[in-house]
Amino acid sequence: MLRLPPFDYVAPKTLAEAVALKKEYGDLAMYVAGGTDLYPKMKRRQMEPKALISLSEIDELRTFGNGAGMTIGASITLTEVANHPQIKEQYPALSQAAALVSSPPLRNAGTIGGNLCVDTRCTYYDQTFPWRKALGFCMKKDGDVCWVALSSPKCLAVSSSDCAPVAIALGATVHLVGSEGERTVPVEVMYRDDGQFYLAKSPDEILVSIHLPPRAGWRMAYWKLRRRGSIDFPILGVAVALHLDEEGVCTEGRVALGAVASRPVVLDEEVNGILVGQKLTPELVEAFAQKASRPAKPMDNTDMNLSYRKKMARVYIAGALSEAAGVAVNSKQ
Repeated sequence: MLRLPPFDYVAPKTLAEAVALKKEYGDLAMYVAGGTDLYPKMKRRQMEPKALISLSEIDELRTFGNGAGMTIGASITLTEVANHPQIKEQYPALSQAAALVSSPPLRNAGTIGGNLCVDTRCTYYDQTFPWRKALGFCMKKDGDVCWVALSSPKCLAVSSSDCAPVAIALGATVHLVGSEGERTVPVEVMYRDDGQFYLAKSPDEILVSIHLPPRAGWRMAYWKLRRRGSIDFPILGVAVALHLDEEGVCTEGRVALGAVASRPVVLDEEVNGILVGQKLTPELVEAFAQKASRPAKPMDNTDMNLSYRKKMARVYIAGALSEAAGVAVNSKQ
């Protein structure tokens, strides 16, 4: 049986207290919300903090805010996100993504902020300490080699958040608070294309909230590929958000892919521009899916055959786009 190592546990009541405690402990401490990813990694000695600063007692992280769009506190659980009536009505893709994370008990504990910040994953990294030691460790923890590609200068562990691609497709922003002050940035700015240093935020910054802009009249969908229908992390996630006029012509569209690189992949304007000004037809959906799947270059470090996963990128992009647009397609699998 794997057991947690000893650690100090503190539960501040305010953001200021939490940030001050992180400054006091320095690199020895980590923030924890639901802990559904952190605690198993501590058991496997992938992460070894000497102190945990709990965010569960900070009221500011547990609020919903309405106005121009919707603001979701980072400590709102995934179950609450999935079941919230306003999110289900106005941002159904986010409700879909949250409902597809892991299993009901873990969604009851895991938070939206935690899922946006969830650690990258890799076959060579997500193992017990003895397993990793026998291999010789890897670049992400204790070693200096990426076993996925021995010549790679950086870690190739894969982004595995379900909610991040959706938040990006919706044009969401996140509010961060740390010792240097506070800032608000687009969700996609928070990620680096580096499996080891995957978050572009300082370790002392707390993700306070996620703001979703108004998306009345938009259509959206999230499709997730995994081996089992529950529990498993995504090996492909496709988030689509479209605005169609009364004639069914696309006036704006965003597509983001998850679990195909060390950060969510945002399709560039040239690719997304294929949709703009067009009425979505089965032929256009298939043509878009073919081109949009090209940035998906899966590596041999997650579940299933990588050539199959590459093929499924086209299939799932077509499926998510057709669901969002209400267009029937017959994409061969």
